[in-house]
Amino acid sequence: MTGHDSQAAAAAGNDQPQAPSADAAPLDTGDLDGVDEALALVGPRPGDETGPAADLAPSAGSGPGSHRRRAAAWPAARARAAQAGHAAVPRTRRVPLDEALGQVLAEPLTALCDLPSFDTSAMDGWAVAGPGPWTLQGDGSILAGHSHSGPLTDGTAVRIATGARIPPETTAVIRSEHARVDTAAHQLHADREVIPGQDVRPRGQECRTGDRLLPALAVATPPVLGLAAAAGYDELVTFARPRVEILVLGDELLTSSLPHDGLIRDALGPMIGPWLRALGAEVLATRRLGDDAEALHRAVTTSEADVVVTTGGTAAGPVDHVHPVLRKAGAELLVDQVAVRPGHPMLLARLAPGKYLVGLPGNPLAAVSGLLTLAEPLLRGLAGRPAPAPYSAPVKDDVHGHPHDTRLVPVVHRDDQLVPLHYNGPAMLRGTAAADGLAVIPPGGARAGDELEVLDLPWTTLAPWTPSDAGRCFT
Repeated sequence: MTGHDSQAAAAAGNDQPQAPSADAAPLDTGDLDGVDEALALVGPRPGDETGPAADLAPSAGSGPGSHRRRAAAWPAARARAAQAGHAAVPRTRRVPLDEALGQVLAEPLTALCDLPSFDTSAMDGWAVAGPGPWTLQGDGSILAGHSHSGPLTDGTAVRIATGARIPPETTAVIRSEHARVDTAAHQLHADREVIPGQDVRPRGQECRTGDRLLPALAVATPPVLGLAAAAGYDELVTFARPRVEILVLGDELLTSSLPHDGLIRDALGPMIGPWLRALGAEVLATRRLGDDAEALHRAVTTSEADVVVTTGGTAAGPVDHVHPVLRKAGAELLVDQVAVRPGHPMLLARLAPGKYLVGLPGNPLAAVSGLLTLAEPLLRGLAGRPAPAPYSAPVKDDVHGHPHDTRLVPVVHRDDQLVPLHYNGPAMLRGTAAADGLAVIPPGGARAGDELEVLDLPWTTLAPWTPSDAGRCFT
């Protein structure tokens, strides 16, 4: 097993504190606007300095506990990642409607026409003018997409289809089921009172030209695409998807077959790309570099991506090259270690204006923790997405916590409660594979009934697990 924090640590399954790397650049403590509010949620830990800067600043000490004073508080790390994403100059592009699904509007959606653009029939039935009974006008019908030849005269009626244009001088539309035809007299009779304007959708009922339909930052959902089309759009101006390149590190990783001779399967390469796509990123490539510092430096400094995501190599072992490479590249460390379990060796660095690197730990669940803590808020900011409203739910069982750090635990929703899942060690994905989300466990743990914040997994709203199935063999 290699010395870095890699997937090979699955054999040991630990997430123990690591001494800070002597090559790590000092964590920048400036530009903390927007972080103070998050920091206010986290009280000082025993032996720590106090105040917002202490939660993000490096420690001057070098003793065994210095890693904890150096690590950013979990809420502060997430706030810093979101702040970095929103600080970048966004890229926008004009895309056809059929390519805009899931993207964020960079401009308000303003109606280009009235909706509807003319008076239309809301029902299949009869367009009538004046009081009844009405003489039937011809044997045909006014169909959607066809114009009537002229106005209706008082006392006449014509059959009309839903969505068809209303003839001028029409008083109302009578539904087919509310009318009867006297074929001998060639007349139409209403079975109930006819109210002027009934079942007519007047021009501009939904909006007028120039009305603001949706604000900028709205997500292009399927109904939004339909509304845009109805309002006259062929294209939408959206924020470009953040471009991401994934660099998988570790000589011990196999891409196929069974583990053997100290080699293990790469679990992160197949997982990280789809996860980032679910977060709205455009994944340019997933590359496997092994434990090669020069190759890593070359890949990081030549990447065209907005965000480089590395897996493993963020700790202080003999082949943990991420910190030395960042130092050599002149990168600015924004977050260097986070007080969260699993995943505390994660990091966030600014490579250049608008370009970032997210260093994920190599253990699988620790990498998931890094995705949710740093990658998700960073990508959300780069994509112009608003932060989702936080929510919490009561936990069904007691949950063990770390003495000082936040803990993220896979859970499923069952009977309006959170059920923690087993197989939640840093090297395990079995619990996360069945989870609806990860619960945020405060330092010290949680008791049954405590309200816990939940981080949803990005695909659970698209294909949610059935709780009874998801938790059957894991709790």
